[in-house]
Amino acid sequence: MTEKKIAILGSGSWATALIKILSNNDINISWWVRKKENIEYIKKYKHNPNYLSEIEIDLSKVTIFTGLKETIAQADTLILAVPSAFMSEAYASLKKEDFKGKVLFSAVKGTLPEEMKMVSAYLMEQFEVPLSSIGIIAGPCHAEEVAMEKLSYLTVGCSNTVAADWMADMLTCRYIKATTLPDMQGIEYSAALKNIFAIASGICHGLGYGDNFQAVLVANAIQEIKRFIDQVNPMQRDTNASAYLGDLLVTAYSQFSRNRTLGSMIGKGYSVKYAQLEMNMVAEGYYAVKTIYTINQQYKVSMPICEAVYRILYEKMSPSVEIRLLAEKLS
Repeated sequence: MTEKKIAILGSGSWATALIKILSNNDINISWWVRKKENIEYIKKYKHNPNYLSEIEIDLSKVTIFTGLKETIAQADTLILAVPSAFMSEAYASLKKEDFKGKVLFSAVKGTLPEEMKMVSAYLMEQFEVPLSSIGIIAGPCHAEEVAMEKLSYLTVGCSNTVAADWMADMLTCRYIKATTLPDMQGIEYSAALKNIFAIASGICHGLGYGDNFQAVLVANAIQEIKRFIDQVNPMQRDTNASAYLGDLLVTAYSQFSRNRTLGSMIGKGYSVKYAQLEMNMVAEGYYAVKTIYTINQQYKVSMPICEAVYRILYEKMSPSVEIRLLAEKLS
């Protein structure tokens, strides 16, 4: 498996961080960057002009392409890093033949808003990619700390243990420790859910709730994650593991969390639309909460935090009223 070639699709902060990790490991990478002007900038200055500009791109190990199909054709293993909100548009020109025989690892922690699906479901239904050929690269890990080479941990989730072990080996370096779990779908749902709960955490912070309440909120959030993923994808798992609880904690508390930032702005009185424009970055939890809320109409899992965030974001309910009502349900 060491001869396998990797391509990264997407040019945001997480894609740029993964470029850094893999090139630090002396791995040659094909990189799809959609905008030609960004490619020209990267080739000239060796930095991403829009995200994590402090990372120097090693062009001796990174070949940049503007054509999506051309990039995919270069590789056996693909890392999908286009934000989920734009994924179906970005991949609209692709056919199932383009992904045939390839292993796909999603570095996306969200859902497709138009399709109301998880990334794995979209890949299986739209492109007939088998579940055994789909994996996920999850945290707890913020791209900003990868850029600073702060010790970070990744979890590779895939039912194909050979592919998972190989990808974990590719990602492990001086400042990254990568481990594996077979629970791809549980991790995928958890990664989407933790963004929703980070928005809730941010809303509470914006409203002036303290650390004591935040601790109770997050403790209830991990229970909510467990109830949901155990119902949707039953299997033996420990949701206290880093891929679940650790990822939730860092997203709910970190200064780098986009979802917490979005929630904090909403808690302080910003409209959802204005907060999104002000951030100029994608907060995946905004789309995820609608998808999870819709999926849960079938499963009917008790999810008071998720439902409160949904009502605030999509039904324009008062954040202060919703959180006050939510507080009565927490323990």
